[in-house]
Amino acid sequence: MTVFNPKKPEKEVISMRIPKDILEILDQKSAQADISRNEFINQCILFALAHMESDEN
Repeated sequence: MTVFNPKKPEKEVISMRIPKDILEILDQKSAQADISRNEFINQCILFALAHMESDEN
């Protein structure tokens, strides 16, 4: 039988400055996706990192 082991991913609290117009867009897009602003930003960062050109190119 498979055992369920819930895990809380380790996260670090940070602070950042962002232009108000970009924050408004982030809030609109996260509301449309029905996820928190924090989760939306995390997913955007992960997507950007996964799709960056490597330094080797």
